[in-house]
Amino acid sequence: MKTVNHWIGGKTVEGASGNWGPVTDPATGAVTTQVALASAEEVDSAVAAAKAAYATWGTSSLAQRTAVLFRYRALLDARRDDIAAAITAEHGKVHSDALGEVARGLEIVELACGITTQLKGELSTQVSSRVDVSSIRQPLGVVAGITPFNFPAMVPMWMFPLAIACGNTFVLKPSEKDPSPANLLAELAAEAGLPDGVLNVVHGDKVAVDSLLAHPDVAAVSFVGSTPIARYIHTTASANGKRVQALGGAKNHMLVLPDADLDAAADAAVSAAYGSAGERCMAISAVVAVGAIGDELVAKIRERAEKIKIGPGDDPASEMGPLITRAHRDKVAGYVTGAAAQGAEVVLDGTGYTVEGHEDGHWIGLSLLDRVSTDSDAYRDEIFGPVLCVLRAETYDEGVALINASPFGNGTAIFTRDGGAARRFQLEIEAGMVGVNVPIPVPVGYHSFGGWKDSLFGDHHIYGNDGVHFYTRGKVVTTRWPDPADAPSGVDLGFPRNH
Repeated sequence: MKTVNHWIGGKTVEGASGNWGPVTDPATGAVTTQVALASAEEVDSAVAAAKAAYATWGTSSLAQRTAVLFRYRALLDARRDDIAAAITAEHGKVHSDALGEVARGLEIVELACGITTQLKGELSTQVSSRVDVSSIRQPLGVVAGITPFNFPAMVPMWMFPLAIACGNTFVLKPSEKDPSPANLLAELAAEAGLPDGVLNVVHGDKVAVDSLLAHPDVAAVSFVGSTPIARYIHTTASANGKRVQALGGAKNHMLVLPDADLDAAADAAVSAAYGSAGERCMAISAVVAVGAIGDELVAKIRERAEKIKIGPGDDPASEMGPLITRAHRDKVAGYVTGAAAQGAEVVLDGTGYTVEGHEDGHWIGLSLLDRVSTDSDAYRDEIFGPVLCVLRAETYDEGVALINASPFGNGTAIFTRDGGAARRFQLEIEAGMVGVNVPIPVPVGYHSFGGWKDSLFGDHHIYGNDGVHFYTRGKVVTTRWPDPADAPSGVDLGFPRNH
């Protein structure tokens, strides 16, 4: 059986805690790997390695850092198929989807390659007689990232490339459900010339997480995951004096107005709801149909959903893979089996789906629930699976009010041909990311990603300008120098005396 160990100080370090976690192939249900679960002492070792590396990396030149990052970007590009294969093997998503994940992570590496521009300071000269004021940004020290299972390569790349470009050193605690991609990313960073200890990977469970949150040498923590855990991370790390950005869960809505292109809206709904088996925080999980278009829109969504090919992620014919674990599959199925009793019309029920030859895999088909009520479990909870809820609203205002009443505020979208309605929507909707005829409005790398309300805890969004600010702290320097012409008698620096 394959074993995944820690990566500390530029090398593989075997797990010493005696605790191991199982890693399954979601397509077969078989345990293929065991991952070391770190003790508090092993976390201390990783933080110590990062702290030692910071002594030189934190004062290294921008030219040195960007040279490493440019080489890293080239290696990631050359090995993107290998990274995607590692994702598919442990997460289960189809290869094309895994390749897309790597591509989106590469965007942030490219942003980090341009850190010389992002870290430029400000200067005001002659604010008073012979007085100048400058503002600079400096790294924090050792920072940590705790990342989820659904994007085991992309989300880490949202964090550590920018953090190390800013001069910090990094300790990554990836999901123990699919740990291998994180180690591969670290190995490639070492191959690119990243000094030992600048990037470390410790695998583990709550023991490792709590050790990072309490560690006195960790200055900041980045997190992506569910809302309850995001709230816990923010509360605990803040209480220990750390800077925190904690991105939580979502219930992303898509408002479809009567004038929308319903074929385009149905295509978008299927892609955004069922892509990556719905295991993404930017998935559209609730469509709000306005006016009389609901029945036609649901019919179009159903027609497209029934054609989606579900199968193993390494099968080129598959468009959607299995869910990450058997327990998660059963949890998702529970929302569908209980929907009718809570008033929903079950248009598609995917709970009985299996794949021939892979019957023990974590399979579930696509489910579509219509006329869902806002007080039902399927609507209130983040399901994180291929279940799409359709709600009905009579007017634009009613639809916006419904969406704004949600405790989540991650992303949302509107489908319409009316520019005035779209403009109102982007101003009135209470969410951090908005799409206009774009179902998954994940921003490009040089803008920041993050939600509102219970979808974000902390003041900073992730990557983009917010990411640079999160991984640095500002310093203002006020300077006064005597003019050489005012030098004491007997010292002549060649300046005229008649100024």
